Amino acid sequence: MAGSGASPLARAEHFVWLTARVLEQRRFAHHFLDGGADAVETALAPYQGEDGGYGHALEPGLRGPVSQPSHTAHALRVLDSIGRCEGPRVERLCRYLSGVSTKEGALPAAHPSLHGCPAAPFVPVVDDPPGDLLATGPVVGLLHRNEVWHAWLFRATDFCWAAIEALEESHPCEVQAAVAFLDGVPDRTRAGAAADRLGRLVRDQRLVVLDPARAGEQPVAAGYAPGEHHFPYDYARTPGSLARGWFTDEEMSRSLDFLAAEQREDGGWPVRRRERAPGAVLESRPIVTIDALLTLRAYGRAVG
Repeated sequence: MAGSGASPLARAEHFVWLTARVLEQRRFAHHFLDGGADAVETALAPYQGEDGGYGHALEPGLRGPVSQPSHTAHALRVLDSIGRCEGPRVERLCRYLSGVSTKEGALPAAHPSLHGCPAAPFVPVVDDPPGDLLATGPVVGLLHRNEVWHAWLFRATDFCWAAIEALEESHPCEVQAAVAFLDGVPDRTRAGAAADRLGRLVRDQRLVVLDPARAGEQPVAAGYAPGEHHFPYDYARTPGSLARGWFTDEEMSRSLDFLAAEQREDGGWPVRRRERAPGAVLESRPIVTIDALLTLRAYGRAVG
């Protein structure tokens, strides 16, 4: 067992072996213990359904076995992180995206197949849902980032551009989805201009806590859980993100100090968003923990 004097990585490793699903155990081993990518792919495979999409609570906050866009985005993040966002699995995934798209050519926040499955009250399930930037942006951005070309991408890309460039107000998760799109889309000049505008919106509408010591003085965005604040590192997960330019070095450093200090005694990081079921929190914490370690390492912070 990792003691209180152990490194953040050693404490996190103990937490992951103690609490994580096999997928997160394999991801941790790949990113921090020289584990192979094949093992991550193998652990991810059971979450993919016959329709090519992903389900079975791959994204822990959304329960039930059916494929959903948010699960598919999660799968793409995993595949991207191990350099395996290619091949027959992604081809099947793109066919699934085509089949569940809305009339705008985008993805809905929740596909109607979720009817009858456990769903949080803040995830409305309707029969004819509209396209949603929150669901579409990360998927399109990651496919572009990995140079995946599929007919579905053309209209979905146009949808994301129009949605981002029309934003006059937003909320943190939508901004994160927009950043995921802008960080991956090929038109870097247009992406840079859109990111500059989005960054001003984030600061003007106080969608980011710039001084963690004063977080309690800033209200959370409408519809978010008490204490569900967002910090610079939530938007700029790596120094190469377009969102990094929204913050000064001092603001970024303060947020990373805060992130490092958030590690709990058990070695894991907390889940700050609202979760409907205890199991979702338990499954989410190892994911949040891996994300925290990757972010800290990306900015050159010592974790091992």
